[in-house]
Amino acid sequence: MSTNKKHRIQRINQMLLEMASGNFFYRLERSSKNDNLEAISISLNMLAEEIQETLLHQGYVNSNRPIMEIIQMSFVLDVEGCIEIVNQQACNILTVLHADIIGKPIDAFLEDHSKKAWIKTWNLLKQKDFQDLSLELKFISKSGLVIPKICYITTFKGEDANSRKTLISVIHHTTSQDDLEHDLKQRVIQFSSTEKQPSDDTQSNNQKQKIRLTFEDIHKIREGQKIIINNLEKDFPSLKDFALQLGTNEFKLKYGFKELYGTTVHRFLMEERLRKSKMMIQFTQQSLKSIAQMTGFKSIAHFSRTFKKRFGYTPSDLRKKSFEEDK
Repeated sequence: MSTNKKHRIQRINQMLLEMASGNFFYRLERSSKNDNLEAISISLNMLAEEIQETLLHQGYVNSNRPIMEIIQMSFVLDVEGCIEIVNQQACNILTVLHADIIGKPIDAFLEDHSKKAWIKTWNLLKQKDFQDLSLELKFISKSGLVIPKICYITTFKGEDANSRKTLISVIHHTTSQDDLEHDLKQRVIQFSSTEKQPSDDTQSNNQKQKIRLTFEDIHKIREGQKIIINNLEKDFPSLKDFALQLGTNEFKLKYGFKELYGTTVHRFLMEERLRKSKMMIQFTQQSLKSIAQMTGFKSIAHFSRTFKKRFGYTPSDLRKKSFEEDK
C-alpha cells in the first residue's frame, strides 16, 4: 500500500472517530484522486454537514428554543498577523498545545486556498484603521482534518500603529435545549445523591464517596486525551497549565483521567509515546534517533532504557527482528 493511500485512510479513520465523539464540524480535505477512498471522503463530508445543519436548524422549528451563539474559536492578532491571544477551545479543536499557537501567524493553521484568501484579506485590513468583515476560512487540525468556518474579523488600534490588533471570532450556533438538558442531568444527579439523608452510622462512609464528574468534565478530559496523542513529540506542560487550557482544574484533570482511562496523565503520555515508537520501529525506515525525537524522548539512551523496561527488549533488537521478517 502506498504512503499516500495510508495517509488518506488515517484521515478517514480520524474523521470517523471525531464523528463518533459528536464533533461534526470537521471535514476531510479533498484530493484529485477518483477512487473509492475519495468517494468515502465525499460521503463523510456530506454526512457531517447534514448532521451539523440538522442540529442547527432544529432551533428554528420551535420558537421556544432560541438559537444561542457561542464563541467557538477566538484569536487576537498583533500588527504582524501573529497570534497573541487564543481561547482554550480553539486549542482543543485544532488539537495543539496553547504554547504552540501563541506567536505563530494565523495562516499556519489554514489550508492552502484559505492561506491565499487570508493574505489578500490581510493586505486589505492593513490599509484601514478600522474594518469589520466576514470571511470563510478552512482551518487544519494537527491530525489533518479540515475545519471550515465563517470568521468574523474586526480590526482596531490604539494611539500608535504598533498597538493595532485584529480579532477573529468563529461563532458556533446551538440551541438553549443543550443547556436545559445539561441542567436537568445535574439536578437528577444532585437529587439522587441527596434523596437519602445519611444516618450517623453511614456519615463517615458518605464523606469518603467519590466525586461525580459532570458531562462537561468528561468532555474536557477527552479533549485533553486527544491533545496528548497529537502532541507526543512536545514537552508536556505542567498539569496545572494543561488543566487551565482545557478549562478545568488540576484536581479534576487527575481524578477524571484516572476514572476514564485507568491511569495517570503522565503514565498515559509515556504509554502512548512507547506505543507510537514501537509502531514506527516496525513499520517505518526512520532511524532510532529520529523516532526517539518524534515521540518526545530527550535522548536515544533514555529512549532505549525506557523501551526495554516496558517491553523487555531494546529498540534496536525490535528493528533487527522486523528487518529479518521483511526479507
